Amino acid sequence: MTRFFNPLYAMLLVGAVTLWALFSFLYLSAQRPTSRGKDLLVFCAAGMRYPMEKIAADYEEEFGVRVNLHYAGSNTLLSQIKTGQEGDLFLAADESYIELARDEDLVKEKLYVANIRPVIAVHKDNKTVRSIDDLAKPEHRVALGNPSAAAIGKKVKKLLTKTGKWQSVESNVTKNGVFKPTVNEVANDVKLNVVDAGIVWDSTVEQYAELKAVRVPELDAGQSLVSFGVMTSSSQPTAALHFARYVTAKDRGLATFSEMGFEAVEGDVWADRPTLTFYAGSVNRRAIEDVIAEFGLREGVEINTVYNGCGILTADMRSIRDGQGGAFPDVFMACDTFYLDTVQEMFQPGTEVSSADIVIVVKKGNPLGIQELEDLSREGVRVALGQPQQCTIGVLSRKLLQASLDYDALVKNNVVTQTASSALLVPTISTGSADATLAYVTDTLKSSAQIDVIKIDSDLAKAIQPFSIANTSQQKHLSNRLFDAISNAQAEFEEAGFTWQLSPQEESDLPGEAKENKPESN
Repeated sequence: MTRFFNPLYAMLLVGAVTLWALFSFLYLSAQRPTSRGKDLLVFCAAGMRYPMEKIAADYEEEFGVRVNLHYAGSNTLLSQIKTGQEGDLFLAADESYIELARDEDLVKEKLYVANIRPVIAVHKDNKTVRSIDDLAKPEHRVALGNPSAAAIGKKVKKLLTKTGKWQSVESNVTKNGVFKPTVNEVANDVKLNVVDAGIVWDSTVEQYAELKAVRVPELDAGQSLVSFGVMTSSSQPTAALHFARYVTAKDRGLATFSEMGFEAVEGDVWADRPTLTFYAGSVNRRAIEDVIAEFGLREGVEINTVYNGCGILTADMRSIRDGQGGAFPDVFMACDTFYLDTVQEMFQPGTEVSSADIVIVVKKGNPLGIQELEDLSREGVRVALGQPQQCTIGVLSRKLLQASLDYDALVKNNVVTQTASSALLVPTISTGSADATLAYVTDTLKSSAQIDVIKIDSDLAKAIQPFSIANTSQQKHLSNRLFDAISNAQAEFEEAGFTWQLSPQEESDLPGEAKENKPESN
């Protein structure tokens, strides 16, 4: 029987196949990890090779980005970074190398990974090497990291020099042993019986089944902090930070470090695009708004900033704590230490960032001749104040006025409005609804054409703005980096009328209790 070709049937069949192919492509594309950019180049301390290889493979599988790991000793890597001026990330076996890189503007952000300590490494059946003094005996062949190439070498030389034992150990290594450029090469020499002992990181011993660690007091003090730095040469800092957060997340990269014998730090919870909730007193807005926006863009994170009077913000915090809904803030930057003190049990100790003077604000030309606080209580003078239960300026104004006059009488006879936020005070003067107010000098700058400012001679006429991180935050390290960004914004604060409070040491450190929680590095 002859079959005739049906053009309509063929068209329908082709259409069905095309739709099926398109559906399959879209479905598979949705399942495939989204690429976040081109390959990443990481300068990686050799002692971190094994965990980093696994983490890089996991990351590529999850996000489709290849991570190229370049290994060497930390000091060698730093020299290569200085010379090459290219790459995305620098993972050093000791924080000091990241700090050196930051000093030379080679690295910007810093993240923490793990604590490691130097130990003597020997074969599991070795019974002749038990102390540092044994490493100086000519019958023992010893391998050490080269102090000019590897972090382990630099650390050991520093520790043994302090105890007066470096010269004898170095002499024996020079005569009978060997200096190696990386810690892994030291461990391999011990494993292969090329030498009788070597000094490596405790985490390195954990990666060799044939070795055991001998802990000695001369080395126990030499804790190092494995640290990540985002390089200023990176053309894709947001992608670099995404991988750095992955490596330093407690439920991603740090879990791998722990599995391989490292003492991982307490990292953040992993989120592809984390959100920080930032409660900020209204006075801070002009100084921090652009800083926060730039930080969010660079990190590739969401910053949910809530500006309001601190009385309202702290009342909201208590409601959230008591189970009435909402997301508790990760960060709080109060208008003054007064309101941080009222919720201190929920936050780490704050770091004072800036201060703002409180001034008297009057109409342009000062038609009522107001010169001092007592003038506010004159008959017929209409005064606007902040509401003490809702904002910091209200609390501080009350304290300031109580020291100079009858505050209750002023409120009864002269105060015509009390606002919930400092930002609402200056407009009462520029619109003519009040004759005078007490406001932060920072809130007066944009209205200088309509108002005059009168300074107040009192130590109480000042608000100090502290930055603090919530005890419950799951993103403390990310919050610390936000603090770092704010601590580098002195020019922005001063342009907004603030006085800078941070010392250079505080600018380079972590806020509040994070200083105490940061792993010690010697």
